[in-house]
Amino acid sequence: MVEGLSAVGSQTAPAAKLTQPTAKLLIAASGTGGHLFPAIATAQQLSDYTVEWLGVPDRLETQLVPESYPLHTVKMGGVQGGFGLSTLKLLARFAKSTAQVRRLLKRGKFDGVFTTGGYIAAPAIIAARSLDLPAILHESNALPGKVTRFLSPWCTTVALGFKEAAAHLPKANTVVVGTPVRSQFLAAAQNAAGLTDIEIPPDAPLIVVVGGSQGAVAVNQMVRAAAPSWLEEGKWIVHITGTSDPDADSFKHPHYIHRPFYDNMAALFQRANLAISRAGAGTLIELAITRTPSILIPYPFAAEDHQTYNANAFAQAGASELHQQSSLSAEKLESLVTGLFDQPQQLESMSEAAYRLATTDSADKMTQLIGQQLT
Repeated sequence: MVEGLSAVGSQTAPAAKLTQPTAKLLIAASGTGGHLFPAIATAQQLSDYTVEWLGVPDRLETQLVPESYPLHTVKMGGVQGGFGLSTLKLLARFAKSTAQVRRLLKRGKFDGVFTTGGYIAAPAIIAARSLDLPAILHESNALPGKVTRFLSPWCTTVALGFKEAAAHLPKANTVVVGTPVRSQFLAAAQNAAGLTDIEIPPDAPLIVVVGGSQGAVAVNQMVRAAAPSWLEEGKWIVHITGTSDPDADSFKHPHYIHRPFYDNMAALFQRANLAISRAGAGTLIELAITRTPSILIPYPFAAEDHQTYNANAFAQAGASELHQQSSLSAEKLESLVTGLFDQPQQLESMSEAAYRLATTDSADKMTQLIGQQLT
């Protein structure tokens, strides 16, 4: 283990599948599912590689990664507010983290770095390029984040989930590959029967509500207020509330099922007639692959309002309806949902449009791209 780095799970990670791996790759992905799940989906395709992971302490990767890959952590964060003492502390932390990652890459004899953006990407990319190693970045959002925009010229290649992102990265070597998804979504057509712990009649119309890995309290409140009308119309509701909703247990009905999280989202989206969702890039590609029509309510405080850019791409394609949280009420949401169910041909058209946005072989394309860069 490199001095200054924390290593998690390296003692329990399984041995490499091949005795003669072609390359050794460091994957830098941290924070939310939007960063982690595309990286995990890609890693699962890299059976010919030795893969290790770079993350941040106390983030989601410490739960998801160590069982499969050795995890190294460095302390990184973002700027809060304007320039000040916190900014200077961040710059000092960045310099220290970059030096630590550089030592890890040298001593570990890595052949390159793959990152899905976010704050952890900065020390990973700078360290890799300082050693003349390839740095491949995947940007899943239609509006690339600040880190991606700043560092993209340093990267050997920037892979994009949305073609619209290329216009914001004029100095980068970009290629559109879609966004890799977990393998369970690629078999989504067979997964509807996998709802073994949620018993819903096969002919019952189903609304699925999901706010992303952070939940969505404001959306949850509107849904609970609108739910009695939908339930009276014979619909079922599965509501993934997240863990930050203090009123998650406040509404009860036999056909209303709420969970903080649900593992088999592929089966749930496949079964759904309509989803009500935030507009994180990872969730959108999951909706596309499962052909799920959606009402999208972008998170209003997302960095640079990037979720609206994502949602707009789906709305323009006819896959979703886009509604800003500020202009939405429980009464309006109730009417929107009822109106869509009254137009089954519209829902079918949205389903077909969603699937046209799916890139089912994105993980394979990402794997091929990494292979081209590392050889």
